[in-house]
Amino acid sequence: MKKPSEIYKVLSETISVNKARLSFVQMMFLGMLAGMFIGFGAIYAMIVMSGVEPFGIKKLLGGIVFSVGLMMIVIAGAELFTGNVLMTFGVLTKKISFKALVRNWFWVYVFNFLGSIILAWLLLKTYLWGNATSLNEFGATILSIGSSKATLSFSQAFFRGMLCNILVNAAVIVSTASEQVVGKILGILFVISAFVASGFEHSVANMFFLPAAMFVKHAVSPDIASNFANLSWVNSLKNILSVTIGNIVGPIVFIVLPYYFTYLRKH
Repeated sequence: MKKPSEIYKVLSETISVNKARLSFVQMMFLGMLAGMFIGFGAIYAMIVMSGVEPFGIKKLLGGIVFSVGLMMIVIAGAELFTGNVLMTFGVLTKKISFKALVRNWFWVYVFNFLGSIILAWLLLKTYLWGNATSLNEFGATILSIGSSKATLSFSQAFFRGMLCNILVNAAVIVSTASEQVVGKILGILFVISAFVASGFEHSVANMFFLPAAMFVKHAVSPDIASNFANLSWVNSLKNILSVTIGNIVGPIVFIVLPYYFTYLRKH
């Protein structure tokens, strides 16, 4: 296992630099895959949580299985916008430029969104959620989660986004500490399940949850759709934007800056 000082050196001097050097084509494919991987984790979580009580067990199970998304990203290889907030280490240590950071963030974000929407559309076409006149428990969960996210205020989404990405980035750091696959899996599982079970908000996950809910809403009868009047594309985009800002601010303030001043800044 790497020591903390070694972890942040790797993040700053190796991982950030490698990510900054990715070509457009690499960011396109790896960004789309990350969006889909997170979406698969979301599907798994929604299926597992459907019809489960009590509340705590339901959230625990959802959190555990959702973590498969980040496991695939870290182990198989993909580019996730929320994890790439850690590239800020490279900017602070002057290993990469701010321009390179923004380039990576922009394209990875775009392709995370595209991959998420593609998976949401593919899920719609499976009809695993039911049909136009009858939702099953999975379909009801899709609409319920989408509706609850669409009703959040800016501040609610922002602060939940902050707390979420503090944990997501902590999971990336913990997985970086381990040289073995099993260590990476265990580190990701417990930290990611904590954010999901707590009800925090992840922008890339919401790029899947909200379009999936919108697609299902438009596919069901008006009688069913009327129960989710607040679920709209406008509210969905507002949520994703608010959460995105929180996802950036949270780890920079509570992860990157503290560890930079502790381990990387020359005193």
